[in-house]
This record gives sequence, structure tokens and C-alpha cells, in this order.
Amino acid sequence: MNLHEHDGDERKVALVTGAAGGIGGAIARVLAEHGTAVAAVDRDASRLETTVEKLRGEGLTVTGHPTDVTSAAEVTATVDRVEREIGPIDHLVNAAGVLRAGEALALSLDDWSEMFAVNATGVFLVSRAVVERMVTRRRGAVVTVASNAVAGARHGMSAYAASKAAATLFTKCLALETARHGIRCNLVAPGSTDTPMLRALWKGDDAVRAALDGRPEQFRVGIPLGRLADPADVADAVHFLLSDRAAHITMHDLTVDGGAALGA
Repeated sequence: MNLHEHDGDERKVALVTGAAGGIGGAIARVLAEHGTAVAAVDRDASRLETTVEKLRGEGLTVTGHPTDVTSAAEVTATVDRVEREIGPIDHLVNAAGVLRAGEALALSLDDWSEMFAVNATGVFLVSRAVVERMVTRRRGAVVTVASNAVAGARHGMSAYAASKAAATLFTKCLALETARHGIRCNLVAPGSTDTPMLRALWKGDDAVRAALDGRPEQFRVGIPLGRLADPADVADAVHFLLSDRAAHITMHDLTVDGGAALGA
């Protein structure tokens, strides 16, 4: 018996990449709290184990699957294992991401390559492996976690924004091509969110204040709602787009940034 059966009813199965991160972990939590069996994927095996043990300790149905999303072979093996041991994947969340800030002319090729490998190629590889199975079942929903950095030029964010823009347009094209099979693909675009990835970029004690108030010298506005996002804010948006409440929504980009992109 696999985990797709739950108390006599069909339990949804979700695969979440980047599940050891702040946003990915919050997504895994909210989906599991709503009764989904979550296959948590991340390349950091140690952090993933910690995250999974915490969630399982709270009685949630979460399994860990260390995987490098930039490896086609690892992705295929993980998807095969999840479908064999847990059940057909109903929902996919592409939340794996890396950020290397820096001005365009100062970026190294390694920084550029890693961001595209994880943020764009990873989305392609995981989506392809999962969605081709969804097509045969004529059901499924995908959410890719993009970024509000795609909304316009951002100082020090050229490679990150470009990689997220690639993931954004790929997801929308995938949505168009698979709509006839009953599959929905949407995006959630967070702004500044209180995660370890964001904190790693902070320099000085005024980092939070600068995020909230903006940086005129970088032509960057602040956050109109006056606070950083919590990972749960993003996770709730993802949960909504995966749910039946969003049954007629596809190719949509839901921005969760407190107004920082000024509605762009």
C-alpha cells in the first residue's frame, strides 16, 4: 500500500524541490498540514533530513529525497522512486533556487552558470520528468516559485533576475502546451522574504530598514506594506494555486511582495 491512499480516500501527492530552504520548507509544511503526502527534495541532504524529521515529528506525512535538480539522471530516479513508493504525483512545486548578488560586469561565469543551472534548468528537468507523467493521467498542477525581480531592472540582480525570467516564461509556455491535458501551471513571485538566503545578503544593521524603505541610490523602492514577507505568506499562495479553488487559473503569476514591485 502506498501513501496515495489515506483513510479510504485518495490523498494528494506533492513533490516540492528546495524543501530544505525557507520558502520550500514552508511550502512542504502547509501542503502536509492540509493532508498532502509531500516528497521533499533538496540537494543539501543534511538540512533536508533536519526539515523532514521536524515535520514528521509533528505527525505530518513527509519523506526526504536528496536530489540535485541540475542532474537529469538524479531527477528521473527521484521521480520514479516517489511514484513507486508514495503514488502518482498530483502537484509539483519548483522552489529550489540560488541567489548570487553582484553587478553584471563583476559576476563570475560560475555564478551565472549556477543560477541558471538551478533556477532555470532545474525547473525544466523536474517539470519535464513530472509533467510527462501528469499528461498520461490528464491531471496535475504545477507552481514555480519565481521572483518579483522579474518585474523590472534591479541593481545587483542581473543573473538572478534573468534566470527567474527564464523559469517564468518556461512555466507559462508549459502551461499553454499542457492545458489540453487538464494540467495547470502557475507562478508565485515573492519579494524580500525572511529566509536564510535573504539574510546571507544582508550587510550592516540597516539591511531590514533599507529593504522596507528602499534604496534611492539603487533606484529601488521599498515595501509599501512595511514588512518583509514570511515564508508562510508565499506558501499559502502556492497552496491556493495548487488547490481546486484555483481550478480555472493557469499561466498566472501571483506576486507576493507587499507591493514592492508596484503592481508590475
